[in-house]
Amino acid sequence: MATVEKVTFNNRTSREFSKTVKQRVDLYFEENGLSRHANRQMVLKTVIMLTLFLGSYALIISGRFSLGAMWFLTFVMGVAAAGIGFSIAHDALHGAYSSNNTVNRTLGFTFDLLGANGYIWKITHNIIHHTYTNIHGHDEDLEVAGFIRLSPHSEFKMIHRVQHILAFFAYSLAMVFWVFLKDYKNFLKPNIGPYNNKNHPRSEWIILFVTKAAFYTYMLVLPMLLLDITWVHLLIGFLTLQLTTGVIVGIIFQLAHVVEETEHPLPDEKNMIDEHWMIHEMVTTNNFARDNKALCWFVGGLNFQIEHHLFPKTCSIHYPAISPIVEETAREFGIPYNHHNTFFEAVASHYRTLKKFGNPDFTYSKAGL
Repeated sequence: MATVEKVTFNNRTSREFSKTVKQRVDLYFEENGLSRHANRQMVLKTVIMLTLFLGSYALIISGRFSLGAMWFLTFVMGVAAAGIGFSIAHDALHGAYSSNNTVNRTLGFTFDLLGANGYIWKITHNIIHHTYTNIHGHDEDLEVAGFIRLSPHSEFKMIHRVQHILAFFAYSLAMVFWVFLKDYKNFLKPNIGPYNNKNHPRSEWIILFVTKAAFYTYMLVLPMLLLDITWVHLLIGFLTLQLTTGVIVGIIFQLAHVVEETEHPLPDEKNMIDEHWMIHEMVTTNNFARDNKALCWFVGGLNFQIEHHLFPKTCSIHYPAISPIVEETAREFGIPYNHHNTFFEAVASHYRTLKKFGNPDFTYSKAGL
């Protein structure tokens, strides 16, 4: 396998924006006497999400409900699992939930509770995606499936003509692929992100297999042993949970980067992006539905992806408050602040982008799609 070529950024340019936006956000927390980490609202949300997920599981495994009721509870678990990923695991694995690393590591295991591996995700997401956002060949979030073209620089295939239809089915299957294949595949890659010939610690291999075994046991083995159901019932319930989580997570994350307003820059012959990294994050990222309080609560502020990419170690509960600061600063420096007013506007833009990337005659231009 070819070695990974590291992309660099020209951070000598546009340093004033970076300096100013950091100072202003810092001042917001100082003047209001606030911690950048979780507050009571975040803790309450954590309790609610875990209660919904674990409580629904406990009700199912009790065997006191009809098949229809148990099926509905698997749907509730799927929604709660997405919320746990957005609101608890995501912040914890970024080191944003708490100033205490032990708390972050402990809550990060909620990711493993859902069947995914937190350690490898910190490499593919925290390091790769957050550094090389929307850069073809580097950002693994653009590689959902071979039949989905999320970058205008990817090789075109005939099946991409219908990807605007297939994509949402692919998103729904993402968690199934994740819990059974994705983590193992990433662990076995010799070259991943900026790492060549990466050797993962033995302890992380042990955690991978132990947590996967625990997930398969409580999700698949125990229901068959304790409930009066057939394997077909089990399969329907398991897929309902995973497909629900997958489509929610898939759509939310794609609305942040694969819409009409975001750019897909390529490095030059020196493998450099000729702009400051923070500017790169601004032009490749999109916010949506900032005034939708219910959505903000559920997705953990991930509809404020601009703020998240600029300040990943700040808890998502604070993104709505610092968003106006970032937007005003961007406007002062003539930097785009991409956003859609509603969730459905963002979905429509993503859908149109899929159609454009699925058109063999489409020509990408930096100034938008």
